[in-house]
Amino acid sequence: MAAFKCPAGKQQAFLWDDGAPGLGLRATPGGKPAYVFQGAYGGRDVRVTIGSPTAWSIQDARAKCRELQRLIDEGKDPRSLKREAVAAQQQQEAESLANAVTVGNLWPTYLEEGKPKRRDAWKPRYLEDLRRMSSPGGEPKKRGTGVTRPGPIWPLLSLRLVDITEDSLKDWHDNEAKSGKHQAARALMMFRGFLRWCATRREYRALVDKDAGRAPALLENLPSMKRRTDALEAAQVAGWWAGVEQLNNRTASVYLRALLLTGARREEMASIKWQDVDFQWRKLTIADKVEDTRTIPLTPYLAQLLATLPRHSEWVFASTRPLSMTRENIRRRERDSTQSGREAPAGNVATVGASGRMSDPRELHLKAQRSAGIDGLTIHGLRRSFSLLGEAAGAPAGAIAQVMGHKPSATAEGYRPRSVDALRPFLAQIEAHILALAGVQLDEKTEPGRLRVISAP
Repeated sequence: MAAFKCPAGKQQAFLWDDGAPGLGLRATPGGKPAYVFQGAYGGRDVRVTIGSPTAWSIQDARAKCRELQRLIDEGKDPRSLKREAVAAQQQQEAESLANAVTVGNLWPTYLEEGKPKRRDAWKPRYLEDLRRMSSPGGEPKKRGTGVTRPGPIWPLLSLRLVDITEDSLKDWHDNEAKSGKHQAARALMMFRGFLRWCATRREYRALVDKDAGRAPALLENLPSMKRRTDALEAAQVAGWWAGVEQLNNRTASVYLRALLLTGARREEMASIKWQDVDFQWRKLTIADKVEDTRTIPLTPYLAQLLATLPRHSEWVFASTRPLSMTRENIRRRERDSTQSGREAPAGNVATVGASGRMSDPRELHLKAQRSAGIDGLTIHGLRRSFSLLGEAAGAPAGAIAQVMGHKPSATAEGYRPRSVDALRPFLAQIEAHILALAGVQLDEKTEPGRLRVISAP
């Protein structure tokens, strides 16, 4: 049979079997011979390819031919059955391939194409949090020694989508909560966003349970997510101001007061460079969390405060020397000083970021609070304090929101953005109110910006 060829000048040729009616060997000019079955179904010829003679013996081919004839006798079209079998096989292979998709396969696409509700794209800071939460760790720490640990979402990246269930998420969350309950809870909230995104994609919708992260067994164990409400009361401003003013670290002292006088976020204020401070036209440009930047008035007292800082580098709130201290080192210094009966020096306790600017003055802020008898005031609480004190000073809500970099509200006083000069009297009004509460008298004659440049050691 292997010698059977298609004669020249013909498109195909058949060699029919006498032992099984309808069984033939078909040859074409450019192809190899193949067994075929030919019968009649519904008054028309039906031809089905069985296979190559190298794979099918004549006995097996005859048996297959009789099987196909029986299907026709039963009123079934063997061609349809073959197509259905091929389609079923392809569907099974596609399902097997889809079931093998892992969270890690889709996570980069989610970071690139995903977005929060009613927004066009991720906020840069949230996107960075997503990356940090899913990082493998092992990188040198920016502060302190050692390497970073894997992000809480990292263990989920190796799981298949079909394996993300209520039980698997609970096991993951319970394990991550051992290292930090609030961090694990935030990671869960972020991962729920990923599940919702998968559910919007046609190719992954059937593979994911978007409600797996909302199972009662998970939610009942989440820590309380109450919003912080800490803020300075009017009667506490004087004590807090005195405590901050007496800090040995002049840079941190000015930094903390600048937060209260502007309502800026911690990182926004820490990232200010000298090029962002315009002493001539009294403007301050801040890297904004929502927009790229925002420009606010540079009020008289804040201008004088900033002008007292030495210019060691491009950063306004720079480190006096590249000292990096972890919180554990700080606690050890305080413990040692307590045992020796001497107060721990605070001149360089604020943690220094990798870039050489101050990034974590929380320990110094705690020290200032202790001296003022204040408890539980976070650095972000200074931002809330600005808002509340601004209201007490009589400034419009829209002006306060614009200075703080809040997203504009259409309901707040028919909000429309004000120019820097239009904001100036309101921010000066707030500053004057805070200074009055702090018992500070402003010397209007002092000209800011006239300072000596100190070269780095």
